[in-house]
Amino acid sequence: MNYETIIGLEVHAQLLTRSKMYCGCSTDYASAPPNTHVCPVCMGMPGVLPVINRQAVEYTMMTALALNCPISEYTKFDRKNYPYPDLVKGYQISQYDAPIGQKGFLTIEVDGEKKQIGITRVHLEEDTAKLLHRTSPDGEDYSLVDINRSGCPLMEVVGEPDLRSPEEARQYLIKLRSILQYLGVSTGNMEEGSFRCDANISLLPEGSSEFTAKVEVKNMNSFKAVYLAMEYEARRQRKAAAEGKKLVQETRGWVEDKGKTVSQRSKEYAHDYRYFPEPDLPPLVIGRDWVEAVRKKLPELPEARRDRFMADYALPLYDADLLTSSMEMSASGEELIKIGIDPKTASNWLLGEVSRIMNANNIEVVEFKEQVSMDKLAGLITLIEDNIINTATAKSVLGKMYETASDAMSIIEEKGLSQISDTQELEKIVAEVINSNVQPVADYKAGKEMALKFLIGQVMKATKGRANPQLVNEVLKQKLVEDSSS
Repeated sequence: MNYETIIGLEVHAQLLTRSKMYCGCSTDYASAPPNTHVCPVCMGMPGVLPVINRQAVEYTMMTALALNCPISEYTKFDRKNYPYPDLVKGYQISQYDAPIGQKGFLTIEVDGEKKQIGITRVHLEEDTAKLLHRTSPDGEDYSLVDINRSGCPLMEVVGEPDLRSPEEARQYLIKLRSILQYLGVSTGNMEEGSFRCDANISLLPEGSSEFTAKVEVKNMNSFKAVYLAMEYEARRQRKAAAEGKKLVQETRGWVEDKGKTVSQRSKEYAHDYRYFPEPDLPPLVIGRDWVEAVRKKLPELPEARRDRFMADYALPLYDADLLTSSMEMSASGEELIKIGIDPKTASNWLLGEVSRIMNANNIEVVEFKEQVSMDKLAGLITLIEDNIINTATAKSVLGKMYETASDAMSIIEEKGLSQISDTQELEKIVAEVINSNVQPVADYKAGKEMALKFLIGQVMKATKGRANPQLVNEVLKQKLVEDSSS
């Protein structure tokens, strides 16, 4: 029997507010000593009263609007009960049947085809504490609880089960994270846990309208992990169905080093959480004036910026799409263009050598710019255009600029890297290359064009990449003609 893969994603994003969701404690907990950003409210002490964080509500409204969701005029908070050790109150203040936004959509593009993915809901809740698992010197396992994260604003975006492949799931996450970063509501950093994804995956037998049991997959901390986990889980479920085994609703965890999912527990149903309205918080009525005020704060979003880059800067779709997938990368591109760098040249450097350095050092654009400002990068590019250095040397210089935070000219002068554009100097080097490469010279004279590329390479090697490639080509051809007629 043939099966269609059915995937729906639930994404949690930590919001960039200064204080927690229901109290005034700082959300800057990452480098703080354990249990220092706490108060009776986020510790769940008896008799305390929560207060709603207005900024967190507005960030959630912004996200819902960006995802084409109508904003609910009436919304409320609910208690979601479950007895995990990282939930200090024994319940989480979340939203159940009256979320801030619902029934929206997000458009993704896979293999050149656009597809609209439904957004079920965008709601607001609080984060849990953090469990730290340790082993004592005598081999005994134990866990510690750090309450600093408890109560931080957490927004959940629940997607419809409209995704049909791991690649569609990956593209959905990339697009959603990009939108959150453009809005400035979340860092979207998966490795740090500020952007987390749980996936629900099941199968739809061909000719049937009944899905197999839904399996939730957790512990995926990168786009690659989501892709691989979905691939594995789809294969596992198909194999089980083919063998006549019953698929059960459960929660499974992705084990990165083993490349597989493992069963963790049976999956809860909504009634297991015993939702009921939060008695300490009144319902929240969101007036139309407030909605329109928030709508006016929405920035230019990725898709609109991509279209503008194509229209204003004549960039191809591929370049514009990659540049605008990151707010910081697109801002850097515009910065270079405003300095006076050709848009396509700016794109080539940012998507090429700059991205290579970022990937090699596992950094983001912001961190790269701390070492190499766009003014410095523009200066390097200008040196190529002025024939001071060639592109190969410029790439090497950029690496040194990142390591030292120096400007290009300082490195070029210190290392003696300026381009050789003196014809007489090049003629001497070309003559030596011709004399020491008899067979390639003979091959070129016999009509083998590849031999010329080899000889150019030898000249570049002799000059340590400093020669002007265009001038080398001209001088080499001239010398070979003279050599043939002599």
